[in-house]
Amino acid sequence: MVAFFRFRSAPEAGRGHAEDGGAVPLSRVDGAGEHTVDPMTGRNPSRSAPAIRPAMPAEVERLRAIDKAARTRYRGQPGLAAAVDAPAVAAERFQEGWSLVAEWRARPTGFVLLHAIDGFLYLANISVAPDASGRGIGQALLAATEDHAAKLGLPAVTLTTFKSPRWNGPWFRCFGYDAMPEDRIGDGLRSILARHAAMLDMATRETLWKRIEAP
Repeated sequence: MVAFFRFRSAPEAGRGHAEDGGAVPLSRVDGAGEHTVDPMTGRNPSRSAPAIRPAMPAEVERLRAIDKAARTRYRGQPGLAAAVDAPAVAAERFQEGWSLVAEWRARPTGFVLLHAIDGFLYLANISVAPDASGRGIGQALLAATEDHAAKLGLPAVTLTTFKSPRWNGPWFRCFGYDAMPEDRIGDGLRSILARHAAMLDMATRETLWKRIEAP
């Protein structure tokens, strides 16, 4: 079980828009650190599992750079130029909710931003450095997210993402995520979707969730 560190929110920090910053299709990592074949690529990852730890304030700029680099994967994808051109996740976003970092070869290579919204754990951003793909980092972060939801007693993880390319909606669906029923979307998540609608074509987006069993 990963211990999470929750940054103290600065009184002046504004709430940034939620996003899904470039999740990379990576291999599954089980609780013992053993790897299975990546369901999207069919490849076996490195045996060196990433370490998952709390984010530290001093590395926020490094994490913002990872977010920006991860977005380059959208370049050339029809209708997704806005994802490439968008600025990196705002620094104040790391002062809200929970932040986890994946460390590989002694350096941060990915992160997740998490918030409790509408009685569920909302995955606001999952980003992995492009040069660390195929190392089990994305799934390790996703598994840690689900563990944290269970620890908090929250019954589901929710997120919004693009329906395609394959490292967005299809990747999450490989690990048990499915369309969130309309009647389970609460006011908090609806406000996030409204902000997305001001910037994105919502026909390209989907809202997913995964039910989490209590430990």
